[in-house]
Amino acid sequence: MLHKIRCCLSVLSFLCVAAFSAFAACEVIPLPQKYEEKKSFVPVAGLDKRVSVTRVKSLEGVPAHAQNEAYAMTVSKSGVKIKVVGDAGKSNAHKTLAQLIKNAGDKGVPVCKILDWPAFPMRGFMMDCGRSYIPLSDLKGIIDFCAEYKINIFHWHLTENQGWRTESRVYPELNDKKNYTRDHGKFYTFKEIRELVDYCDARGVMLIPEVDMPGHSAAFERTFKCSMQSEKGTAILKKLVDELIREGFSSKTVPYFHIGTDEVRITNPKFVPEMVAFVRERGKKVATWNPGANYKPGEIDLVQMWSGRGRPLAGTPSLDSRLHYFNHFDSFADPVAVFFSNFAETTQANDTIAGGIAAIWCDRYIVGTDAILAHNSFYPSILAFAESAWHGGRTEYFHNTGTVIPLEGEKLAQLKDFERRMLPVKKELGAKMPWVPQADMVWRITDFFPNDGKLDKAFPPEKELKSEYEFEGKKIGTREARGAGIYLRHVWGPGGLGTVSAFFKNPRANSTVYAYSWVWSPKAQKVGVWAQGHKISPSEPDLPPPQGKWDAHNTRFWLNDKEILPPKWESSHKARNQETPLTNENFEVRPPIPVQLKQGWNKVLVKLPIGGLHQNATQQARLTKWMFTFALVSPKGDAPVDGLIWSPDKKKD
Repeated sequence: MLHKIRCCLSVLSFLCVAAFSAFAACEVIPLPQKYEEKKSFVPVAGLDKRVSVTRVKSLEGVPAHAQNEAYAMTVSKSGVKIKVVGDAGKSNAHKTLAQLIKNAGDKGVPVCKILDWPAFPMRGFMMDCGRSYIPLSDLKGIIDFCAEYKINIFHWHLTENQGWRTESRVYPELNDKKNYTRDHGKFYTFKEIRELVDYCDARGVMLIPEVDMPGHSAAFERTFKCSMQSEKGTAILKKLVDELIREGFSSKTVPYFHIGTDEVRITNPKFVPEMVAFVRERGKKVATWNPGANYKPGEIDLVQMWSGRGRPLAGTPSLDSRLHYFNHFDSFADPVAVFFSNFAETTQANDTIAGGIAAIWCDRYIVGTDAILAHNSFYPSILAFAESAWHGGRTEYFHNTGTVIPLEGEKLAQLKDFERRMLPVKKELGAKMPWVPQADMVWRITDFFPNDGKLDKAFPPEKELKSEYEFEGKKIGTREARGAGIYLRHVWGPGGLGTVSAFFKNPRANSTVYAYSWVWSPKAQKVGVWAQGHKISPSEPDLPPPQGKWDAHNTRFWLNDKEILPPKWESSHKARNQETPLTNENFEVRPPIPVQLKQGWNKVLVKLPIGGLHQNATQQARLTKWMFTFALVSPKGDAPVDGLIWSPDKKKD
């Protein structure tokens, strides 16, 4: 299933789009580095047949590291002329051309010139199929979607504690159902593996397979009753790796083999060097996680940083996966942080930083691929990642910029422009992409009202909306914020990553905060609302909200003074467990709640109490992320609601 952008290029006189221009006419994702357009059009019919491709030694104005992927393209009434240095550039040019043709309006394709190249050569997505088996047909759909936006690596995480997901004829007992703890007996045959290798190659995507060793290997240990680091275990592992490379990944289009080495105590100092040499002898370069085994330059071929302790290895291609784990994302605020973030503190590739890989880790059991992608905020997040990785130029890192949408200025204009280019993708995917534009959703958020740990205690905003309050002899002010998902406090988790910049720099425990706005509707209409308090990360064994409540913090929502009640939660378990399926706890997987807007101004009020802020402050959730989601959408969640104006001051201009 190919998901292609449907966009319409606006009519301008010749316009050159510099990096990060907020006024780009082009709606392509990712935004081309340079784009020019004229007030004339070419009919769509037959245009794809009138394409000439010329090979050149280099493209002027393109960095040396990007020449192979770069392309220059001119669309005119005589046809399409493309200049490239390498095959990757040709593939990228055709992807852009396909968008221009598919997205053409009634007038046709604009006459335009494009000079384009990636800021980072390695732009990847990782799917954890070791924990949860993803059917091959679904993997193809994910790869199609990624490739459409010039993601050029698919990192395939194939083995985990829950199961060994590749066929073995040497040790068929490894595929016995009894040796799995999730998705029992489901694995990829060698034929399927080769099929996916060819599928990726046809789309300009490099596949990187991973067999994690010596950690994350409980499935191996259940089967063979030994550790990978033991003499017996290493001998077995070598036979498995040799078989897998020969039968599945022998193609030269699979240059790397990932050996993991993360989150484990390496007791045998010979194990990792021995496995690196073994893989290299079979013609593959070796990739590793960092933190993981310790290497000196030259001892490993590709480094993938995954936690705050992860560091690049000088002179070795290093990929940034830190803070790119979609399993910790919501669908609104976190993609904003990715959109504004660079990679490993660099604005474009250098001799060490080659790019990044985003990831979905299936720690928590979720039934079905669509639900996995929705809970993990895949679609809006991968689009933001693709934009940032290709276009580059970002001057700050995820930690610094955080999830806060600027109230004004160039960065706000950049985000609005990106959201405009996301709209056709939303139209294509409908309700499968739980996102709508949010940069124009403006709120006023109060400072802290002390609740003394009483989360149901009421405060003045429940009676009257004001920009400033007097309470117990103190002034409590308000500040504006933008977005459909707003973190008051954002915490990433253990591993040295800590908190992320959010609305409050110094959040206060045992406090209640209110967010409010007015929404002007051009007519009386029935719409849907996505509302949510605490977002349950698909990596956490968090408990479902108590029935009748949005979350354990007693978050509440009102529209025109009528309370919006939560849905009936499908789960009601009382013990935290990764294998208890995540169901409808997150808004991304449930239908919007129907509400009625009146013509004119509509009042929205959100109550956000919090008790303790520390880990395990409640027994509901491992991490206390103080946040809320509120967005008005079409009744089915498949489209934005046209004509709405958000203003905490009832201003329409």
